[in-house]
Amino acid sequence: MSGENLQQLRANISRRKLLDAIFAIIGLLTIFVAVLTLLALIIRLAIDGSSRLDWQFFTSFPGRKPEEAGILSAWIGTSLVMLVTLVAAIPLGVASGIYLEEYAQKNWLSALIEINVTNLAGVPSIVYGLLALGLFADKLKLGESILTAGLTLALLVLPVVIVTTRESLRAIPNSIREAAYALGTTKWQMIWDHTLPYSMGGILTGVIVGLSRAIGETAPLITIGALTFIAFLPESPIKGEFPFISFEWLKAPFTVMPIQMFNWVSRPQPEFQFNAAAAGVVLIAMTLVMNGIAVYLRYRFRKGVKW
Repeated sequence: MSGENLQQLRANISRRKLLDAIFAIIGLLTIFVAVLTLLALIIRLAIDGSSRLDWQFFTSFPGRKPEEAGILSAWIGTSLVMLVTLVAAIPLGVASGIYLEEYAQKNWLSALIEINVTNLAGVPSIVYGLLALGLFADKLKLGESILTAGLTLALLVLPVVIVTTRESLRAIPNSIREAAYALGTTKWQMIWDHTLPYSMGGILTGVIVGLSRAIGETAPLITIGALTFIAFLPESPIKGEFPFISFEWLKAPFTVMPIQMFNWVSRPQPEFQFNAAAAGVVLIAMTLVMNGIAVYLRYRFRKGVKW
């Protein structure tokens, strides 16, 4: 290599290193600005709502007087709807991901299903609300209930859970599968005892992302008839007599935290803005608690994974 070519090569390498450094600086600045903006919004929200965060705020129904209004029906409704979403979306999403990745034949049909599942993850949430209104509320006669809301958000979460389940299973080395087969296990035994536990960390990540999106959704729940004002609670899931468990609460009307916040923000009285800010702090706290539990479980699963 001539001296001139060597000099050009060194200049090219130096230019690429400079571009890499510039890109890294831009990326760090972007992340810094985004995190700083988010922290500023959360701090402002906490400052505005701190005066309303007391026991009376959590145990009171919404009302006309802002100093007496609370979020009792909203946070209980959110908790019950998310419970239905969790129970409906996780088993179905994980089972679908296992089938598509481990059992389905690799042909045009499975490729078409994969493309459609991936595209469903980006569909606007209002479309799921319209689908649920026609299917769950009208055709299946479930009405404007907690069950309808939970199933609607489960449809919203389902594509994310399926995609992350497939990707997590795909990341497991084939040597794990081959070693299990060499010991005489069946396909399901190999999945249940090896690939599924090893991929549980990635699956929980998908569940975290899906539930974090679902808990803040408003449009699909308004579409299926969520109430903006509710002054009663659904029937308790636990009864004092046999069989001690009741499912009547699934048929009850509901409201959720984002809808309650929207209702307060739309009021002309400035005092309701502080109520909305306090409700926003509670909603963020509920999201962080759910994410924290999922992150802890993911850590516990990944801690025992060695290959």
